Amino acid sequence: MELQLALDLVDIPGAKEVVREVGEYVDIVEIGTPVVINEGLRAVREIKAEFPHLKVLADLKIMDAGGYEVMKASEAGADLITVLGVSDDATIRGAVAEARKQGRQIMVDMINVKDLETRAQEIDALGADYICVHSGYDHQANGLNAFADLAVIKRVVKRAKTAIAGGIKLDTLAQAIAAAPDLIIVGGGITGSPDRPSVASEMQKLVKAG
Repeated sequence: MELQLALDLVDIPGAKEVVREVGEYVDIVEIGTPVVINEGLRAVREIKAEFPHLKVLADLKIMDAGGYEVMKASEAGADLITVLGVSDDATIRGAVAEARKQGRQIMVDMINVKDLETRAQEIDALGADYICVHSGYDHQANGLNAFADLAVIKRVVKRAKTAIAGGIKLDTLAQAIAAAPDLIIVGGGITGSPDRPSVASEMQKLVKAG
């Protein structure tokens, strides 16, 4: 089980500051969609250049032109790139093919997928490396979480690794760990803490203990 740090509500200097504080406690640094929108793929390039030992995920939430967008993210140094599960199969297929060519990995984000079980099986067959259940900001505001969704995809996925994201904090981490994903994604649970290194260190210990 691995721990991913999601950086969503920061600029590039702010992202670097957080990674300097907690980078030793995480496996993957995610350049979140808001950062990509505000800063572009330069954010991915700069984080990868400063922290080359860490894997960097570009949360592009690709919906079309999968091969091209994966190529551009790969050029910027992204190790993993996200594609939306509601995308057309051709988009996911193109993203996976380009990722293989570039030596990168694809995470498919299942946010707003209606039939999780069927779509997870289809995406698994398309060759995605990770399938991620995700309670977005708007879901969290309505009190929703992704734990039940994770159980659904774990039941049917045969090849891809599984991931969970959305509102996970230190006090809900045990529940996430018990659900046994391959990757736990934490954003505000670390970045919003007054003592980020302490929280990240504790989370790493719990995640590695399984």
